[in-house]
Amino acid sequence: MLELLLCSLLTIVPDYLFRRYAEGKRLGKEITLYSVWFELRWGITACLMLTIGLITVIFYNHPSTTNATLFYRTVPIIPETNGRVAEVHVGFSAQVKQGAPIFRLDSSTQQAAAEAARRKIAETDAAMVAARADVAAAEGKIQEANSAYQQALDELQTKQQLNRNNSAIVPAREIERLQNVVDGRRGAVGAVTAARDSAEAQLTTLIPAQKASAQAALAQVEVDLAKTIVRAGVDGRVEQFTLKVGDIVNPFMRPGGILIPEGAGRGTIQAGFGQIEAQVMKIGMLAEVTCVSKPWTVIPMVVTGVQDFIAAGQFRGGEQLIDAQQVVRPGSILITLEPLYEGGLKGVTPGSSCIANAYSSNHDLIASGKVGTLKSLALHGVDAVGIVHAGILRMQALMLPIQTLVFGGH
Repeated sequence: MLELLLCSLLTIVPDYLFRRYAEGKRLGKEITLYSVWFELRWGITACLMLTIGLITVIFYNHPSTTNATLFYRTVPIIPETNGRVAEVHVGFSAQVKQGAPIFRLDSSTQQAAAEAARRKIAETDAAMVAARADVAAAEGKIQEANSAYQQALDELQTKQQLNRNNSAIVPAREIERLQNVVDGRRGAVGAVTAARDSAEAQLTTLIPAQKASAQAALAQVEVDLAKTIVRAGVDGRVEQFTLKVGDIVNPFMRPGGILIPEGAGRGTIQAGFGQIEAQVMKIGMLAEVTCVSKPWTVIPMVVTGVQDFIAAGQFRGGEQLIDAQQVVRPGSILITLEPLYEGGLKGVTPGSSCIANAYSSNHDLIASGKVGTLKSLALHGVDAVGIVHAGILRMQALMLPIQTLVFGGH
């Protein structure tokens, strides 16, 4: 309607003035409700053509969309293991800090396993004390066996010396007996030495390995025990948290709730513009938005991201071929908008629906001198008609609460 009124000032009004003052026709006399088409046909035809052209220029070079939303990410509150809820630390809605406990699962099984692992560690400590005693006892037995062996060896050497001096003094049978005693006591020394080595091996290798295994088992159980306490991964707010003691949660089928990270949905607006504006939308374009949750306010924005893919064209490989007719609705170009000034989105509720306008600017191209005079004038005109769209947005911002509350019945 605004474009039609603007175009009528350049077409219908001059045609009427010509009819009135040049041809002397008067409104209500020669120009009536029935003759207005015949008398003003040139102005009306030119107005319609100019309006269509103006609307095309405005909506192509200064695109608009009602599909603009402050999207925000949610984090599911999921335990790492199945279990029954034993304790809940937050209510239906609560602010939480990173690492704060949200709820705890029943941990009786993990606690029993942890106690068993601690008992095993204590058992290995006792075995280590016993192994030290065994080593000490083996050392004493080695000393005793060495003494007996040395005594037998000395006696054998003495008898052998006497036998060499006088073979009749010591019988050969006695020397053989002493030799057997020395051999036996040498074997006893080897046996007690092996026993000591075995005790030392248990003290330095086997028992420490058993203790390390028990400590590793305890560490694993403690990790499993820590998993029973579900904590907040980021700072944020828990909303609509209805988990109760006794509920069963499953990481694959039933999460505990949803955590909204702090600051989510308060920095950017994502808007979907028509595919025909793909060549117009550029990073750095100025834009404006008005949102339902903050009525009668126009927020200046800037385009900071243009997604180079249209979501409607995506597919997942499988056993069936894709049919283009399956794409019922044409997709849109996803544009990311950020406030031009700090705090521009303050007061706008995340998830709010908004209306967005983007404005093309050819100032740099005109200033570069790479275009001719006529094209420069045309580009100046294209930039100038953006004010029409800006006016339309302000009218929408003015009428949005009335349309929502009165005509929408909300």
